[in-house]
Amino acid sequence: MNAYTRATNLLRQASRHTSSPKQAMFLFKKVYGRNSSTKATGQNLPLTGITVVSLEQAIAAPFCTRQLADLGARVIKVERPGTGDFARHYDSRVNGMASHFVWVNRSKESLALDLKNASDRKVLSALVDKADVLVQNLAPGAAARLGFSYEALKVKNPSLIVCDISGYGQDGPYRDKKAYDLLIQSEAGLLSVTGTGQGQPVKVGVSIADIAAAMYAYSQILAALLQRNRNGGKGCRIDVSMLECMVEWMGFPMYYAFDGQPGPVPAGAAHAAIYPYGPFTTGDGGSVMLGIQNEREWASFCAYVLDDPSLATDTRFANNSQRVQNRDELQKIIDAAFGKLTVTDAIEKLERAAIANARVNDLHGVWNHPQLQARGRWVTVPTPVGDVPSLIPPGFSAEGAGNAFEPRMDPIPKVGEHNAAILKELGFEK
Repeated sequence: MNAYTRATNLLRQASRHTSSPKQAMFLFKKVYGRNSSTKATGQNLPLTGITVVSLEQAIAAPFCTRQLADLGARVIKVERPGTGDFARHYDSRVNGMASHFVWVNRSKESLALDLKNASDRKVLSALVDKADVLVQNLAPGAAARLGFSYEALKVKNPSLIVCDISGYGQDGPYRDKKAYDLLIQSEAGLLSVTGTGQGQPVKVGVSIADIAAAMYAYSQILAALLQRNRNGGKGCRIDVSMLECMVEWMGFPMYYAFDGQPGPVPAGAAHAAIYPYGPFTTGDGGSVMLGIQNEREWASFCAYVLDDPSLATDTRFANNSQRVQNRDELQKIIDAAFGKLTVTDAIEKLERAAIANARVNDLHGVWNHPQLQARGRWVTVPTPVGDVPSLIPPGFSAEGAGNAFEPRMDPIPKVGEHNAAILKELGFEK
């Protein structure tokens, strides 16, 4: 059993005896007295030997490069001296560190440079000359003004892959427009289909536009590395627009509103075009999510959950279109039935009827989710303020069985923690 698997098993055992991640971490250390950091030490990972330099801040670029680091890439995060990435200071919820930063910055080296300083720019130039990938999500045009555009860099390093992440892309009338996650959600029409439709726009509760941009940047960089191996080592430029990423994810509502037709109506946590599909309140004050996808499930739901098989053939609810049209009437029937049940009772009945369902968890419920614990999905990663739990990247088995390799999950760095080593490597004085 390797260290990665041992750490997973030990933290899982600790989690079974406590109710919070901090308590689980304390119990882990108290019982086993060891650092639970999981590193893919000595492995030949898919991106071993690939160096990524990132002029990054906030979420989009850091989440992209963290995933490259998971696969073994050496990621050098260039930050402002002293304060570092401003996302370090969004909050202090993780033992004094910011929740956003902890999420997307493990397994990186931190190099603190003042890019307004000519000598520091020389350091960055020397670093990029030897790099495989440059990622940047600075303000529009900032990297180019500093001399780090793709056109300038490819002269010295023709194999370099440059990935620019911006709100609206590197050209067009919106090129220089400032872009934050919420603003992109708004421009992409996401707010028009989110919320309750009662006038006040509602955003998605996570940085979905940043995440979308990060995922496309990540996949495009992987594709570019493969392509480089086939075309004689020639690099390329990748232009990732947050707006375009978000509009791609808006495909269903866009086509639903095709050719001037009305778009989906915001329906809270319910589905605009399928019913019943969404949350229903139970008699104990809880909520259960459920979804009916076809007529077979509708008949089963009527018979075994609502205890009224005749509803399956009621003309008001004969098919999904009729159920959507008569949503208010059907909701009263479902609410009356669920009002006699607890959350546990409702889920048991839904399970027996083979109806898709879910609990409406808060975040503490997710930290302690029995499925994540049973599959050993939590391990620990060192930070400057102590170890924190971290989710094993999706797609990897916690037990290691069948994995082609184990993900790299190394410490979260302090600002400038690796300056001395990197400067020495490049031949610069401290």
